[in-house]
Amino acid sequence: MQTLDTFDWIAVGLYFLVLAGIAIWVIRKKQENTADYFLAGRNVGWFVVGASIFASNIGSEHVVGLAGAGAGNKLPMLIYEIQAWVVLILGWVFLPFYARSGVFTMPEFLEKRFDARSRWVLSVFSIIAYVLTKISVTIYAGGVVVSALLGIDFWTGALSTVILTGLYTVLGGMRAVVYTETLQAVMLVVGAAALTFIGLDEVGGWASMTETVTPEYLNMWRSASDPEFPWPSLLITSTIVGIWYWCTDQYIVQRALTARNIKEGRRGTIFGALLKLLPVFLFLIPGIIALTLKMRGELHWDSPDEAFPVLMSNLLPSGLRGLVAAGLLAALMSSLASVFNSCSTLFTVDIYKKLKPNTPEKKLVRTGQIATVIIVIIGIIWIPIMANISGVLYEYLQKVQSYIAPPITAVFLLGIFYKRINAQGAFITLMVGFIVGALRIVLELMKDSLDPEGFLFLLGDINFLTFAAWFFLFCVILITVVSLLTSLPAKEKIFNLTFQTISEEEKANNKNSYNWIDVAVSILIIILVAAVMLFFNGEQGFF
Repeated sequence: MQTLDTFDWIAVGLYFLVLAGIAIWVIRKKQENTADYFLAGRNVGWFVVGASIFASNIGSEHVVGLAGAGAGNKLPMLIYEIQAWVVLILGWVFLPFYARSGVFTMPEFLEKRFDARSRWVLSVFSIIAYVLTKISVTIYAGGVVVSALLGIDFWTGALSTVILTGLYTVLGGMRAVVYTETLQAVMLVVGAAALTFIGLDEVGGWASMTETVTPEYLNMWRSASDPEFPWPSLLITSTIVGIWYWCTDQYIVQRALTARNIKEGRRGTIFGALLKLLPVFLFLIPGIIALTLKMRGELHWDSPDEAFPVLMSNLLPSGLRGLVAAGLLAALMSSLASVFNSCSTLFTVDIYKKLKPNTPEKKLVRTGQIATVIIVIIGIIWIPIMANISGVLYEYLQKVQSYIAPPITAVFLLGIFYKRINAQGAFITLMVGFIVGALRIVLELMKDSLDPEGFLFLLGDINFLTFAAWFFLFCVILITVVSLLTSLPAKEKIFNLTFQTISEEEKANNKNSYNWIDVAVSILIIILVAAVMLFFNGEQGFF
């Protein structure tokens, strides 16, 4: 691997100068209340909302992991990256309910729709899940990327990016996060697009690459009996995880809540969905290019997760290599900034403010800043633990998320689609769901010591996609049965918070918040998603 030269460092330096300029401009603005600090004053336009959604989603674990999936025969994982249609569900289905209720956080919405117990459970669980998945995985992947690109050791790379990102997140709050993310989204797209075009040229074009890896390799749809990625389970589970991640997770939804109104928020999600189509071409295909060059003996890497940085350092010319390096640093920093801010919002609004409801706004902002610092420290402590992760990073992340998503998706979906669902049903489903998810992780880790004929072995050994699909069905049945066997929800708990109870005034307001262009672009995105799904079908049938 080649390290960065003078022109590369100039490109990286320029990126950091612009980033610092944006951060200082935002930090100088007054942030006197929680709406300013956590939701950027609820005054952000659609372009920044969409770019922020995209940049938050695309972290270094995507850059490293998705290219690794392309290079390591994990192409079915691509389905998680063409979920632009699920991002549309956030704007068209969920966002009007969130905006109408005036909430800061997703647990806060659960309290309005159900009760305080559900809010507590989701708040605490979300913070733990962020530390175990998003923060730790992002820092680990970031350390790998930074050390590979800049020629420095893993610890120096990981620590410097964590501290730098933590600094502007603490001082600037959500406004610093969304505006720096807009720059980072542009950097990432330009840099990765350059690598894809140059890489395709290097391998002799798409046809030549397909010939080397074989068309079957480019088939994302494995047979229904495939032990790793059976297509029915893949389709169902990726949708369940997608709805949880894009429509109910604080990390993403908080960006849409910064919009100045529902119209701007929905347009932001449509723009974010359009950008979400890009990762397939920007990260997955470079992974396949890296594999092609390795098969031809022109490139070498040990682990699939090294495919992207190795390809980048060997293929790109001086200066452009620095630009892509800056884009990768941008991906790492935008993801970290998002999760730091989301964690501090959840802690401050859902835990601290709940325990001390009369706290002045300025003190809440200060509490949010302290919470961010603590989360940064916890993230650093987790680095050595994450350094032990093996295999394809992206698959690891999707596995963990497949055990987290089903109960939350069931509670939010049925909560807005079925007015009979009550607080008891939601609380029991969340509690049982989180216990079952944790049990699955434990059984998966210790299955080698279990009786191969026993039920516990079956629970730990069953394909993770198939497990998540059945787990979701279990959660849907559980929340429905418990709700029907207990009392009706109070009228104030369902008014304007379910589809069956929206007032005529709110229906009219919602209708006025979009036009034919919004509808047409949304339909175009769905057509493009279907086209990508059909394109990556190799030469094999479904069965």
